[in-house]
Parts: sequence; structure tokens; C-alpha cells
Amino acid sequence: MRGRLYGRGALFDTEPPGLAPRLVGLRPFQHGPSPCEHPKDIPFVVFAGARGLGKSAVLAELRAAYEGQTPLALIDCEADRFAGPPAGRPHEVWSPVSQALVTIAEQLAEPVADAGRIPFPRLAAGLLAVAAGGWNDRDVPRIRREAERILLLNDTGSWVGGHTSRWVGRVSARLTDPLTGPLPGTGPVVEPVVEAALETFSEGVSPAHRRLRKAAAWYRDHPNADGNQKLGLLLLSGHFRAGGDPRTHAEGHLVRALLADLDDAYGGPLPRGHRSGRPVVLIDNAQTAPGIGLIGAVLRDRADGIADRVAFFAGLRGHGHPALRNATRGTLSELARTSGWEPGGTASSRALLVPLSPLSPDETPRVVEAACRGLAVPSRLPGAAHRLTGGSPLGTTLFAESARQNLPRGAGTPGELLTADLVPQKAQEAQEAREKREKHEACDGRPAYRELLDRLVPDGRRDEPALLAVAHDRESACALAAARLPGDFGAVGVLALEARLAEEGVPSVPGQFVGDPFLRALLLLDLHRREPDHGTWKAAHRTLVAHYTDIPAAPDGPGDGSCDSSCDSSGHDSSGSREQRTLYRLQHELALGAAEPAVTYLRDTFPRHDPRAWLRALLFLASAPYHPARPAPVPDGYGGAASDARTRVALGRVGTGPPPPQGADTALHLRIRRLLYGVWQVTDPLALPDPVVAERLRSELEHLSRLRLTDVEPLLRASVHWPEDALSGRPLRHARTTPGPLTRP
Repeated sequence: MRGRLYGRGALFDTEPPGLAPRLVGLRPFQHGPSPCEHPKDIPFVVFAGARGLGKSAVLAELRAAYEGQTPLALIDCEADRFAGPPAGRPHEVWSPVSQALVTIAEQLAEPVADAGRIPFPRLAAGLLAVAAGGWNDRDVPRIRREAERILLLNDTGSWVGGHTSRWVGRVSARLTDPLTGPLPGTGPVVEPVVEAALETFSEGVSPAHRRLRKAAAWYRDHPNADGNQKLGLLLLSGHFRAGGDPRTHAEGHLVRALLADLDDAYGGPLPRGHRSGRPVVLIDNAQTAPGIGLIGAVLRDRADGIADRVAFFAGLRGHGHPALRNATRGTLSELARTSGWEPGGTASSRALLVPLSPLSPDETPRVVEAACRGLAVPSRLPGAAHRLTGGSPLGTTLFAESARQNLPRGAGTPGELLTADLVPQKAQEAQEAREKREKHEACDGRPAYRELLDRLVPDGRRDEPALLAVAHDRESACALAAARLPGDFGAVGVLALEARLAEEGVPSVPGQFVGDPFLRALLLLDLHRREPDHGTWKAAHRTLVAHYTDIPAAPDGPGDGSCDSSCDSSGHDSSGSREQRTLYRLQHELALGAAEPAVTYLRDTFPRHDPRAWLRALLFLASAPYHPARPAPVPDGYGGAASDARTRVALGRVGTGPPPPQGADTALHLRIRRLLYGVWQVTDPLALPDPVVAERLRSELEHLSRLRLTDVEPLLRASVHWPEDALSGRPLRHARTTPGPLTRP
């Protein structure tokens, strides 16, 4: 690798070879061969995961690693060119797969290393027959442009450019002759166009004619063609126009044509020594058309014994797809030395599904430090970056870029760096170039968290996910939707959003409607900053406080106050136990600034409850989002330890709060308040953990352990591990953040 990616060495290493060189047969970024792990059958590699895990970055790195060494193509299935046919092209003769094949062939055709341009005569002949099915109008110039683009796929680049242009022009003119006959524009002209093509191919003596003539003969083997190449091309065109399963079969035949043309380039008259390794095809966002169509066609052919020489790599959003149900699964670390892949009897077994993992706690700081080289980086910021992003490569990269731009401006906590303006890197480079010429010129940015959300929730509809990120499960999400969203959203909208999150690969986590902590933190930050008075933020928490105290939500929102019965069943025990509902209510009260109910609950349950469950409850309550009142000089209330009221309360300096009720243990009450505020501060993903507060946790937990007559070990372990976990950015050990059943010793 060239230092742009971290944690992906298992793909790109050269000594010993990683997965990519073992499949491609070439060393990345070098002109040298590498031993092939699968000399005959080769797995179709699919990188899977949610947004932000670096699938596109891995494919871009593969492109950089092999561009110029071997024929290579990269397509993004979400690009506009695959969304619909060009102007004037009928839908019945266009599909995302056919468009992808043209795009892939045009890229693979480019000369590389010492080898010339690759022609695709079989693909060109098949695409001409398919396109002719839509040539039933009088727009001859458009039709000629279509024909010329397809015919250029047969070009080897060995002729002088003018000769190639004249040859393509003559052939395209012959192909459009049927449109100028006595019945132009009155119906399909597939048969006369195919006849004209076959006549033109047979009459010429040039290498291009010979290749097309041989390619047309390849269609004799089309199902039901009975050895007749004309009939084979007509059947291909008819099946494509029919749509449905016939089109799928026709697309599969076109994919087979492209791969057969590549096989000729590697095994034909050109000495194989001039084309070392394998050609590479990269398919990004393969969960959308044409990705799944291409993957399915290749896997089916390979399962049927029709081999090819291509190393395919795809990026798939989510954790899998029905078309890949029998794929071999392996993590990057497991694939570092061998893929462990063996093909089975099904088409999907020909795939190797590789879930991309987040960056490790050691890798995330390296990204931050590399971006901020030469800057004074707060010592705890790299660890806090991992705690915030969870190792998301996208999140870490943009967070590090914000640190590079905003640390010199005084921002120092994760919250400040997320809310500070971030100028995208290309715009930043342009700005710096301009500043050399004109000192007064500036380039505007926008808050870093918005840039991240635009990448992680790209369709622009963030209002509903941001609001429902406050919820814990489907039931509470429905309560929020009924109270705070338009009436037409309701339970149907909740279920649709739940399904969408699952499709996007967002994990399902008990106790959180949005299971990914980083995405949830960004959405909650977006919700808080939606209005200057934070009205929606406060209303959302108040709605759930009422919901979990079994008080009907106040009818102050646009909803109708009701929830569809489908919200009553969820995968996460939507109603929950009374204890869980109490903890949910207390957490929302804490988010609104009312800490005393949580302190009272923890004080009263400490003597009775199992210490492990009690620590889990403490951690869960302390995971409440913290957004303090904004001091005047601080733009967003993230002013570091000096302006964090939690620090002062945790250290017992101020904010002792109201006195405990009469008869309560005052010392225990105050100690638990300090402990709650301390854990709240050191685990906040938007703050830097205060080392003095972390050390104070040790003494508070030790003192609490002395108050237990039995089962003191969990408290003592927490007193040892929690301070070091907090300062390193790791989750605090020995407790889950989701409230579980509280049992008594």
C-alpha cells in the first residue's frame, strides 16, 4: 500500500503476498509477477459492510495498485449512467447490465505495459443485435452514434486513427441502411440490421472484419440457434427485449461474450508473456443494478464450468445478499496467507464474501497522527477519536482532516472538531493554492458532522433518522413518530426506516433503535443543533420520559398521538421490563439535565442489586448524550474540561445538588453522584476524558466496594480497569451499556 489505507495489509502485502496479488498474479504497485493461489478456478471477491467501512477506498486502492500493469475497469453501480437509458434509447433495448458491459469493455480495452489494446468483437456483435431492436425510428444520426460506439469496442488501436474512423463510419452506414428503405420507422428492423452486419463482416478482409466474422460465428452456440449465427443473434435480441428472465439470460450471454473476448486476448495469437497476471474488474456499490446482475452472471457461468481469467472484486453495502447465500466467508486477517476458498456445487459458492472490519484502536490514532503531523495534538485525542468513530475508516479520515484544519484554530475536543467547519480536501488544496495568489480569498466549509452525515445518510432525509435515534426500540420509535412526525409517517415509516438501516448494514443492538454508536452520535448532534433553542431535541426526550412513565405524550407534535399495532412486536423486547423502562426514563431525564432521579435510583439500588447489573445500569445512565448550556465564548458548549460542569461535580468542587431526602445515607448519595458525573464525563464520545476525573473514579469505586459485604470483586475490578480504559478510549470493561435484568445477591 502507499500509506493511504490502514488495517488492509492482508489485501495488499507483497511479502508474503496478500489476497490481491495471490488472485491477480501481480505485485501491487510493482511490475512483477506473484504466485497465483487459484490457477484455474478463482473466487469472486465481495467486500461487504455498512457505509464508511472503506469498501470504495479499497477498490480505489486496487485500481491504483494495478492501473497500467494489467487491463482494469472500475464502475460505480450508483453512477447516473446506470440509472436509465440515454436520451432517445428505448427502455426495451437498454439495461444497467448492458451499459455496464460497454463501460467495462471500454476501460479494459486500454493498452497496458507492453501489450496493446484489447478488442471485444463478440461483445460488439451481441450489443449491435440488442441495440438494433430499438432502431425503429427516423433518428438516423443518433442510431449511427450508437453503432459507432459499439463498433469501436472491436478496435485494437493498431490502425491509424483516420482509417479506424473511416472503417467504423462505413460499417455503421451499412447497418443503418434498413432504416432508409421503403418502410422506415414502422417497426423493428432487427433482422435486416443483423443481415447487413453479417454481410459487412463477410465482405471485408481487414483484421477488424475477420474478428467480427469470427465473433458472429460464436453465436451459433446460442441456445436454440441450431448452429445458425444469424438466428443466434436474433434470439439474443428478442430475449433482451422480452425482459424478465429472458433478458437475464441474454445479459448473461453478453457477459460471457466479454469474458470470451478477454480469454482470446490472453490465450490467442498474442504471446501470453506479454500479458502477465489477470485482468481486474472492480464493481463498487454492487448491491444495486447492475452489480448483482453482473455478479450473478459470472457466478452462474463459473458454476457451469465456463471458466474465465478475470479477477473480480466488488463492494457490497450490507452484510450479504441472497445471491451470495452460499459464499465462503472470511475476515481480512483470516485471508492474509490463504483464502481458504473451495468452490461448491452452487453458483453462490463461487464467491468469497469478506466483511470489512473497522480500524483497530492502534490504527485509528495512526490516521489522526499522520494527518496532524507537525501540530500539537492533545495526547488523549487519538484515543478519543477511536471511541467516537468506532474505527470507521471514513469517520476517522474526516475527523483527522478536521483536526488538521481546526486544531490550529483552537478546537481540541471531539465535539469541537465535529461542529467546526471542515473544508473537503480538494477544496482545501484549491484554497491553499489561491491563498498563495490572493491572501484575502477564502473557501467556505461546513460543520464536519454534516459532511459525515451526507456520506453516511446520503439521500438528504436526515430528519426522521435523527429524531428516531433518540429511541431504544421499535415501540419507542413509534411513540416518537406519533408525537413528533407528520401523521403519514407513523408505524409504516418506522418499519421502513428499520428495514433500511438493516439493508445498509447498520447493526441491530438491543436498547438502541440506531445500533451504530458513531452514526447515532452524529444524528443526535444533528438533532440538537437543528434549532437555536434545541426545541426538537428537548421535545423528543420529554416524549420518551412520558412514554416510559406510562403518561400519554403531550399532543404538541404534528402526529396524531397513536401508534399502529405493528409497533407492538419487535426483535428487542419492545415493552421491556419495568426495570428497563425505569432506566430508559432516567437516561432521558439525565439528557435533559435532571440528574437527581438517576442518582437516587443508583443510591437506592446499590445495597440490594447484583454489583455487575448495578455497574451496567450506571454505565447505561452515563451514556446519556450531554449538551450543556452554551457559555458565551464557546461556540457549541464543548469547551474542554474547564467548561465541563461534569468535571467539577465529579471532583466534588461544585454542584453538590439538592440534599438527599431525610433518612438517606448522605455520604453514599454524594459519592454516587460524583461517580455518575465522572463516568458520564470520561465516556462521553464528544469530550476528552479528564485524567483527574478518571483517577477519582478509582477511589470512588474502591470506597463503594467497602460498603458491600459480599461480591465485591466487580467493583474492585472496575476500580482498576475503568480509569485506564477511559483514558485509552476503550469501552469500560465488565459492564454492558444496555440495561439488563437486575438481580439481587
